Amino acid sequence: MIDFSKLKGVVPEAVLNALPNTCSKFNITTGLRLAHFLSQCAHESGNFKAVTENLNYSPDGLRRVFPKYFPTLESTTGYARNPEKIANKVYANRMGNGPETSGEGWKFRGKGYIQLTGKNNHAEFSKYIGEDCVAYPDLVSTKYPLESAAFFFEKNNLWAICDKGNSPDVVTALTKRVNGGILGLADRLKHFNHFYNSLK
Repeated sequence: MIDFSKLKGVVPEAVLNALPNTCSKFNITTGLRLAHFLSQCAHESGNFKAVTENLNYSPDGLRRVFPKYFPTLESTTGYARNPEKIANKVYANRMGNGPETSGEGWKFRGKGYIQLTGKNNHAEFSKYIGEDCVAYPDLVSTKYPLESAAFFFEKNNLWAICDKGNSPDVVTALTKRVNGGILGLADRLKHFNHFYNSLK
């Protein structure tokens, strides 16, 4: 049984209030799972502050982050520092989104503590949560930032990794699944140890 009161003052009040329901709905059954989950959320959202993907990139940033879509400096013209246009281009025709002109890249850009991205993911999450996050995608960032992150863990069976223990190797393996690499690993480890020790 997880004692959520141990996280009072450790996580924001809104997160604390959402935890009991989120944990029961998405199989967060142990303190170990919760510590792993919260550490990834904390890192990805800048300590539970960011709930919407920041796509405000400079020309150099675009070429570094999205080289496939912006191979040259010229190709960034009209897109740099224009988050909506960037989202519509880089998320077009994938994850259930329509073409660039549909505006669905921006509509279904990453939201929640672990960025839920794309029309398909929004539709799938809607079934889990019982509200239409396709018609109202901002619900993910405003009402369900924690639940959408737990949905990501559940859908990708990340609990199986969490259950392997509290070693840095486990945090690394989980980070690779969440991030696609090991970006911010030191910060994730720091968060994990903090949450894990708080929940003991």
